[in-house]
Amino acid sequence: LHLSHLKNVHLLLNVFFLAAWGAFLLACRFYWMGNKPPNFSNSDNPAADSPSLLTRMLTFFYLPSMNFWLFLCPNTLSFDWSMDALPLIRGLADWRNLHTLAFYLGLLLLAWFSLKTHQSSKGKDTNGKVHHYTNGKNGNSNGHSYQCNNHEQMNNSHTNTNNNSAQNGTKKHYESRTPLPTSENVVVFSLGLLAIPFLPATNLFFYVGFVIAERVLYIPSMGFCLLVAVGMRSLYVRLRHRSFRTMLVYGSTALILLFSVKTVLRNKDWQNEEMLYKSGIYVNPAKAWGNLGNVLKSQGKMEEAEQAYRNALYYRSNMADMLYNLGLLLQESNKFSEALHYYKLAIGSRPTLASAYLNTGIILMNQGRLDESKRTFLTCADIPDENLKDPHAHKSSVTSCLYNLGKLLHEQGHQEEALSVFKEAIQKMPRQFAPQSLYNMMGEAYMRLNKLPEAEHWYRESLRAKPDHIPAHLTYGKLLAMTGQKTEAERYFLKAIQLDPTKGNCYMHYGQFLLEESRLLEAAEMAKKAARLDSGEFDVVFSAAHMLRQASLNEAAEKYYGQAASLRPNYPAALMNLGAILHLNGKLHEAEANYLRALQLKPDDTITQSNLRKLWNIMEKQGLRTMSP
Repeated sequence: LHLSHLKNVHLLLNVFFLAAWGAFLLACRFYWMGNKPPNFSNSDNPAADSPSLLTRMLTFFYLPSMNFWLFLCPNTLSFDWSMDALPLIRGLADWRNLHTLAFYLGLLLLAWFSLKTHQSSKGKDTNGKVHHYTNGKNGNSNGHSYQCNNHEQMNNSHTNTNNNSAQNGTKKHYESRTPLPTSENVVVFSLGLLAIPFLPATNLFFYVGFVIAERVLYIPSMGFCLLVAVGMRSLYVRLRHRSFRTMLVYGSTALILLFSVKTVLRNKDWQNEEMLYKSGIYVNPAKAWGNLGNVLKSQGKMEEAEQAYRNALYYRSNMADMLYNLGLLLQESNKFSEALHYYKLAIGSRPTLASAYLNTGIILMNQGRLDESKRTFLTCADIPDENLKDPHAHKSSVTSCLYNLGKLLHEQGHQEEALSVFKEAIQKMPRQFAPQSLYNMMGEAYMRLNKLPEAEHWYRESLRAKPDHIPAHLTYGKLLAMTGQKTEAERYFLKAIQLDPTKGNCYMHYGQFLLEESRLLEAAEMAKKAARLDSGEFDVVFSAAHMLRQASLNEAAEKYYGQAASLRPNYPAALMNLGAILHLNGKLHEAEANYLRALQLKPDDTITQSNLRKLWNIMEKQGLRTMSP
């Protein structure tokens, strides 16, 4: 009794330390999550969001039986069972309630069998139904035999007593064997292994973020396999005819082979993401098509990805993430009007989706709708931080909105307002946000205000955050050039070119520096490289044309002014400068046409008006024009 008591104390201590360690790990997890429970959307676990108590109860009671059916017949598997993959049970008339009833009755019968058999065997040495081992003292000479009757035991004991040498030769052998557990103990252990690890997924203690997740069945499947094994063993013992036992063995083998084949086939679904998501279309079409669209997009199959997103929205039209993904794909395909439409739908479905506000504001800004863009960025910045699906991504998008708003104010000349917005962005910036562009824009704003020490501080901060950040090298180089540190400035420009020799913008800034240093031929060479590398970038081509004109390379300047005007055919400054270079190059009629087109777009531009009058005077003197206006 004393030894038994010590063993129980040791067992209780082990259980206590295990429970304490588990509680410590849960506390750490809770702390890392910000001392807040995770937030799940309605689509993750629809039953948890149902206002009807009856619906929640019936559905949650049904889910364990559905999971058990996956053990019995894993014919339909899916990587995701959220949304409407498993319709809610809304009333007692639903036939699935019969599955629930059968499942819990089966569990009760198993528990009753275990307890009843255990109680009935307390006063007995054996259960009479399963294999067991005995040592030499019990007198059973065969540790693998079935329980003999009392008469056979007495005879065996008498025989073994008379045969001391045989007993002594085998006693140590039998005492070294560990007895096999009885059927009722195995059943109790199997039920515990089946049920206890599954309890956190039952929504009994707290709501979870899934309906069915096959990963939570990994440990319970051990208990299920043990139950199947003990059932086969018990059935084998009870069957007296060899033919029945043979049929049982063949049936068990066939079952193992069938499940092995199913495992091999399912493994093929997990070869890559595309096959996995295709396999889930039958169970959860909305989620599967959406994830498949992401995979196809990453493979560059834009048309197929767009169709996959539209298929997902066909099954569930209010998925904010899918509406956003479709809008993003359309934006990347330069279908900006359609992209705006889907971003607005995404915001309507989830008003806290900051990334949708961000991209909406960027499109509006690029379209010249600056007031709408400002309002969109400000709305994004004011979204509250509660009940967010992904707080880190949300904070990054809010910071990006503030960055773009500050950049827009900076370009409009409102430097103080821009600085205020940039500072707010720094305050709201999450740890994983890359701050180099934000710091660089802070430096730009201070530089416009002629606060050069502050500008230098933020340029250095940008380079500290990302030492290979090209824009910071260029802007810091401009600052050094302004403060007379020419050699150091040139070093930063050359470093920017070294970091990315294919970026025309780097050559353009270096060219402007060379132009200010009166190194005209070098500046012209940099201008040509810049325009050649970034031939689709208006600012680069336009600046290259300016540099070539200042270097008195008018023919080359004409070429790039023409290219700039083709990139922005409705931009008055481009047309006016093209007219001016044509004017200088003696192409008077073409110059006149461009001046007139520029004045149509901007009638009050005094420079264009003055250039046009000068051109007409020349044309009249040459007889190309008969009268002045």
